[in-house]
Amino acid sequence: MSVKTLDGEIRDGRHHMQIRVYYEDTDFSGIVYHASYLRFMERGRTNHLRLMGAEQHTLFEQAHDETPGFAFVVRSMQIDFLKPARMDDVLDVVTWPVAVKGASITLAQEVRRDHQLLVKAEVRVAFISEGRAQPIPKSLRELMKADLE
Repeated sequence: MSVKTLDGEIRDGRHHMQIRVYYEDTDFSGIVYHASYLRFMERGRTNHLRLMGAEQHTLFEQAHDETPGFAFVVRSMQIDFLKPARMDDVLDVVTWPVAVKGASITLAQEVRRDHQLLVKAEVRVAFISEGRAQPIPKSLRELMKADLE
């Protein structure tokens, strides 16, 4: 079952979120500026967590109790820009977990227009506290692993 919301929807184990391209997302030539894709994918990762039941405010409160001063940081990103998007295009940002380890989560992401793959990325997000990698809180790790199965 999938329910569409402002935050997108989970379908077949993957989070789908639609984004319309606005003028502010493009460069002088009218195509989507490369850094705009990073913002689109960040929204996709955030909304993926939200729809999985990990409300960010609640998550931050729980994690703060377990690990004061924690943060999620993008540790690495491999990204391929395959085809351009243009103003007024409606894009589908697709996000799904690839691996969940002790202190990091690896997510795959794609940006599509209809059935065309425009951008693909693999993002490793680390959980840190006081500047050092820390184990991801068990509740979040289990939530993300459930989506891998």
